[in-house]
Amino acid sequence: MNLFDIVGPVMVGPSSSHTAGAAKIGNVARRLLNEDVAEAEILFHGSFLATGKGHGTDKALLAGLMGLAVDDPLIPYSFEIARQKGLKYRFGGIDLGDAHPNSVKLLLTGISGKKLELTASSIGGGRIEVNEVDGLANSFSGD
Repeated sequence: MNLFDIVGPVMVGPSSSHTAGAAKIGNVARRLLNEDVAEAEILFHGSFLATGKGHGTDKALLAGLMGLAVDDPLIPYSFEIARQKGLKYRFGGIDLGDAHPNSVKLLLTGISGKKLELTASSIGGGRIEVNEVDGLANSFSGD
C-alpha cells in the first residue's frame, strides 16, 4: 500500500473511478493508437453506463482520448474541445457480462485510418486495468 491508496490521485473530480480512471483509460488508448483520435465510439458498461454522465465520466474519457491529464482543468470542456478539433464521438451502452462495473469498450479510428479496439476498467483510486486490446485478452494479473 502507498500514500495514493489512502489519499487518492490529484485530479479534476468528482470521482477517482469515474473521472481520473476514465481519463487514464482515454490516455492509454490514445497512446496505444499512437496518433490523434479522429473518431471514437465509447460504449459504457455497468456503473459507468448507469451513473457516468452525472460523474463526468463521458467528459473525462473524451478528454483522455485527446491527451488531457487527469488534473487538467479543461476536462469539463472536453465536448467543446473535441468539436473544435473535429473529433467525432458517440456514446452508447454495452453489456460486457461479468466485467468490472466501471468498464468501457472503445472503438477508435486515428487520423490515418488506423483502428484500435480496447476494453478497460477503472478499478478504484484512479487505477485502471486494460482487459482487452484488438480482441486479445490481457492475461496479466496484478497491480
